[in-house]
Amino acid sequence: MSRNSGQNEPPYIHGTSPAEQQRLSLLNTLLNDACLSELNLRGGERIIDFGSGLAQFARDMARAAGPAGRVIGIERSPEQLLEAMRQARQVAEERLVDLRAGDVYDPPLETAEWGTYDLAFARFVLEHVADPLSVVSQMVRAVRPGGRIVLADDDHDLLRLWPEPTGLSELWQAYIRSYDCNGTDGLVGRKLVSLLHAAGARPVRNTLVFFGSCSGNSNFEGFVENLAGVILTSREAMLKAGLFNEERFDKTIAELRAWGRRPDAAFWYGLSWAEGVKSSGE
Repeated sequence: MSRNSGQNEPPYIHGTSPAEQQRLSLLNTLLNDACLSELNLRGGERIIDFGSGLAQFARDMARAAGPAGRVIGIERSPEQLLEAMRQARQVAEERLVDLRAGDVYDPPLETAEWGTYDLAFARFVLEHVADPLSVVSQMVRAVRPGGRIVLADDDHDLLRLWPEPTGLSELWQAYIRSYDCNGTDGLVGRKLVSLLHAAGARPVRNTLVFFGSCSGNSNFEGFVENLAGVILTSREAMLKAGLFNEERFDKTIAELRAWGRRPDAAFWYGLSWAEGVKSSGE
């Protein structure tokens, strides 16, 4: 996903296997309502979703924007686009979002489209690119004066589980270091306001979207499986880089899943969320 050819950009650390697509669908189920509430769409918005993935949230935004609105989703992965279209067809929403194959560094927009959108949105994108500022700069360029730029991304240091599963802290730190090996930034969430400012937007909001649960809640198993799944997608990379021992890795994942059956288990995470506005002079 480089500026032009895609040859120099690091690969998506989690891959696009059917198992990963299933995890992403679960993640959308757990998170989308809270994110949609944070966006506070009023209806009629023109929205561009940078790195739309399976487009489940893009379709949520389109429903909220209503028939007077419009949502365009930009996604580079053929596998993700195919699955996004399959899921949309399954619920007769294939016309709800304009899905376009393209690069977040160089979005496939017509000349007349630039500077016209009310909202540019990116979630779980900046942590996976080598040059987040270039992506945010394109988002600023895409919106009209007064338009919003919303960034939602991970600062993986914000994870807390209690009582802490044996070995998880060390495994999670190794997972964060796997981003460094990939040339990306697993802590980019703390930098979102700085990125907005550097890209020429005026930062106006900084918060966290709570992502957590506890035993006894019907969705708790989903949170545990999402966490296990996201670590497992990086297993090969972590072992290859010598970040973790194979036997300890598998044992720790088993400990995590056993922890998920405890009656007193609690899970906290915060998705970093920052909003900026494009000035009239941009």
